[in-house]
Amino acid sequence: MNRRVLILGAGLVGSSLGLALTRAGYDVMLWDIVPSHSLVAAGLGAGRISDEDTDDPDVVVVATPPGVIPDLVAEVLGKFPGAVITDVGSVKAPILAAVSALAPEHRRYVGSHPMAGSQFTGPLTASGDLFKDRTWVVTPVGGNTAEDVATVEQLARDVGARVVTMPPEEHDEAVAQVSHLPHLMSILTASHLREVPTANLRLAGQGIRDVTRIAGSDPGLWRQILTANADAVRHELSEVAEDLRHLIGVLDRPEELERFLAMGQAGAHSLVGKHGHDPLDTVQVTVEIPDEPRALGRLFTDIGEAGFNVEDFELTHDPVREVGYLSIAVERDVAEQLRANIVARGWTGWAGRGSD
Repeated sequence: MNRRVLILGAGLVGSSLGLALTRAGYDVMLWDIVPSHSLVAAGLGAGRISDEDTDDPDVVVVATPPGVIPDLVAEVLGKFPGAVITDVGSVKAPILAAVSALAPEHRRYVGSHPMAGSQFTGPLTASGDLFKDRTWVVTPVGGNTAEDVATVEQLARDVGARVVTMPPEEHDEAVAQVSHLPHLMSILTASHLREVPTANLRLAGQGIRDVTRIAGSDPGLWRQILTANADAVRHELSEVAEDLRHLIGVLDRPEELERFLAMGQAGAHSLVGKHGHDPLDTVQVTVEIPDEPRALGRLFTDIGEAGFNVEDFELTHDPVREVGYLSIAVERDVAEQLRANIVARGWTGWAGRGSD
């Protein structure tokens, strides 16, 4: 018999989870405080509308903003005594503490957090592939049974995620470092643009758009996330403040400045590579593409026929000319070979990471 999963919250994450679980053979029920969200998600194929009188789920996933997760977890712990309860909240220790206070018999609650999402919200932005090859953190505690933890881990694997297990406190420290702090850096940069003259903004390239993209996320949601993880985020911001003071002091000292910049390069290279593997030493090969139908398809066909594996890519547009630039990340030892090959096929290209 297929597992029955009740998803509370039919936004981006909840609806995407419904799509992925339905595809994996689960019987998915949907509920949202805004009924139209559930209707839209069900219409997209993410599951069926929850019926409070007949629902009997094996698993309940609370996919709401962090501020209401503890109350909902406590409620469904009492309402569905045979179900395993999990959530997708971005912080774990504060939610666990709140649930513990609200529901003393909370051992069926197994916290979790899929490291997936975007700056967009709502069921219409959902994708059944949102969790594919992404990390899903499970944060069991001493009172959880091995069976309940395994149930949550299997659910994550069934939607294509890679499961990582860690204590709630370690999770919160980690997300402060790799998610919450970068989000705030994006907001600080974007906020600074408010005072930049329009004429100067016309010079903006893709780099500034990359840095500020996630600043467009929902402020109300991020207020809840940052408030819940305030101590860990405050620690990271204090370290960045020290780095900024040091940077200001070495701007006119070339050798010290270069050492500081090299630390950033080393940090970027330390990030995990695609599919969770160790990062590769890659070089960008940039190709100019005419702004016309099927041009991008022709380029990828040429790259594939030549036998090159693309590690990553990014498409940008020239602000003046009707061309685009595809930056292709390939392993360093084949970069020049790729450049020569595509040039021989009639494209304009060059190797090496540029800056803007």
